[in-house]
Amino acid sequence: MSDTAVALPLGARDYFGIFKPRIATMIALSALGGAAISADPVVSPWAVVLTVVAVFLAAGSAGAFNQWAEADLDAHMSRTSGRPFASRQLVPGMGWLAGILALLAFAVGMAAIAANAWAAFYTFMGAFTYAVVYTLWLKRRTWTNIVIGGAAGSFAVLAGAAAVAPHIGPEAIVLAIVLFLWTPPHFWSLAIAVEDEYRSNLVPMLPTLIGNRKCAWVILAHTLTLSVLSLVPVAYGMGLVYFAGALIGGALFTSASIALVLQPTKQRAIKNFLASLIQLLLLLSGAIIDGWLVGSFT
Repeated sequence: MSDTAVALPLGARDYFGIFKPRIATMIALSALGGAAISADPVVSPWAVVLTVVAVFLAAGSAGAFNQWAEADLDAHMSRTSGRPFASRQLVPGMGWLAGILALLAFAVGMAAIAANAWAAFYTFMGAFTYAVVYTLWLKRRTWTNIVIGGAAGSFAVLAGAAAVAPHIGPEAIVLAIVLFLWTPPHFWSLAIAVEDEYRSNLVPMLPTLIGNRKCAWVILAHTLTLSVLSLVPVAYGMGLVYFAGALIGGALFTSASIALVLQPTKQRAIKNFLASLIQLLLLLSGAIIDGWLVGSFT
């Protein structure tokens, strides 16, 4: 009996996974949050819906480009070695690149037609930041990779807000800054959990440079700042639902970050990673409910 592993044929789920749908969904939700926090009763709902779909497609194209460009790195990390390009079940050739770029062009065009040029610009910049700035320019060169790369989520917020009104208000700007501050502690928590793999592959994630304990303190500083800042839109008219989501989410994320400082283990890092997702979901859900559902009854 042979010990040689037999590669199973790829299914629809594998192909769909190339586009990192979970990340694309969070990015699209950020765009929806940006639109909701800028809610205007006269805005066309289709402009918002189609812009959010465009952001989802653009984020998917960026995710696919990330896997296409990093097939060599992914192959050497246990967390990503099973990805189709990394495992060579699919060859990352130029045909894939052409398809990825075509998807991005379609998404940007959709945002332009459905909303306006600013929504299209922010949709493009979100994908460009993740695909080119983070993946190609920064990831293997500097620890600031995920700091600057965090702007991808911020551009999604701005795209959603621009679909409502090209002149973006202070609430959306604050939410975009919160997303910018959220990405580093979210990703650094994961980086602590797989720090040995980043170190062995010479990827300069912050934990590999300053150690897990110091990185945990940096994470806590980010978490505290974004948690406080997320409450600011209340001063611009956001209601109790948003306030509750921001307050509870920030408290959960902060408490998990404090626990990580006290015990910077891989298990605590994963818990903080999950807490960051809960915090973002509560924050954006609060904005969406307050901006539209509650607002429609007041």
